Amino acid sequence: MSRAQRLALVGIAATTAAAGVLRYAVSPGVLPFLIAALALAGLAWLVSFGTEAVGARFGPAVTGFLQSTLGNLPELFVVIFALSAGEVVVAQTSIIGSLLANALLVLGLVIVVGARSAKDGVMRFHPRLPNDTATLLLVSTFIIVIAALSVASSDKASTHIKAISSIGAVCILVVYVAWVFSYLRSDSLPAQEQGHPAVSLPLGLGLLGAGGVGAAFVSDWFIHALDPAIKSLGVSKAFAGLVIVAIAGNAVENFVGLVMARRQNWDLAISVVKNSVAQIAAFLFPALVLVSLLFTHSLSFQLAPVYVGALFFTAIAVWQITGDGEALEFEGWALVALYVILATFTLYE
Repeated sequence: MSRAQRLALVGIAATTAAAGVLRYAVSPGVLPFLIAALALAGLAWLVSFGTEAVGARFGPAVTGFLQSTLGNLPELFVVIFALSAGEVVVAQTSIIGSLLANALLVLGLVIVVGARSAKDGVMRFHPRLPNDTATLLLVSTFIIVIAALSVASSDKASTHIKAISSIGAVCILVVYVAWVFSYLRSDSLPAQEQGHPAVSLPLGLGLLGAGGVGAAFVSDWFIHALDPAIKSLGVSKAFAGLVIVAIAGNAVENFVGLVMARRQNWDLAISVVKNSVAQIAAFLFPALVLVSLLFTHSLSFQLAPVYVGALFFTAIAVWQITGDGEALEFEGWALVALYVILATFTLYE
């Protein structure tokens, strides 16, 4: 482990400790919120660092799946604590925001960096995962669109959205599990040589465990300071969930995807980001719909019309741009532009 990496670990520990002290020593506000957000991002990097050691021996499919799964831990805890605090809007928009942030902002930036690093300006990758992700995203979007149409038309089914969402969540999870087994078995792409991992396998597993436990605590502190911070900053809860919480909870994909794209390890870069999109859409969202049944305030697939449209067109844009296994720089900027436009809408809500 290099000196810079040791210093980074010390910094993460210090920031996490500071977030804990601010949670209990001062009134909630902007400073505790910002420190908790910084601690979440640091813990996301810690998970990424540990995953690199654990996944060094695997191909891009398995490594990307592992990295994305563990990288979504902060988001999972944030949503659970938001639901327990009755912050349904924050919980719902943070899920949607995480999906859109990865599918549009992170993927777009990865494509920009990847295309710029290519000699001919074209980022190339295996097309299966992008197409699979588009399919999973469309499956999840299907129930969201149908639920929105049902509510808009005030038909009889609209009074049973909670039950419909629960049944739909189970169906989507079955599809996701079937895809995961098929996808991981098909990892025939060789892992690109990246040298020896920075830490040993046991230490990597220890860092993963520490990152997961730390994310659980920091997520609670983050949600505790969220509402006062929103009032102080003068932004909407929708903007906080879609932009602030989503970006803070998905720092792993931001960091790892861009680094891998810069190194021209394009299959792994796409795998990390696309796996995260697939997991949020077809695993995390439906799983949290079922988990929320244990809380007073529950989630459903009924969303505001602006998010329904955003998800539908995001699925089409992702398939159009990455489905052929090639991407140009301007296509990356197009995805980023879509995210900025949507974020602007939520800013004024």
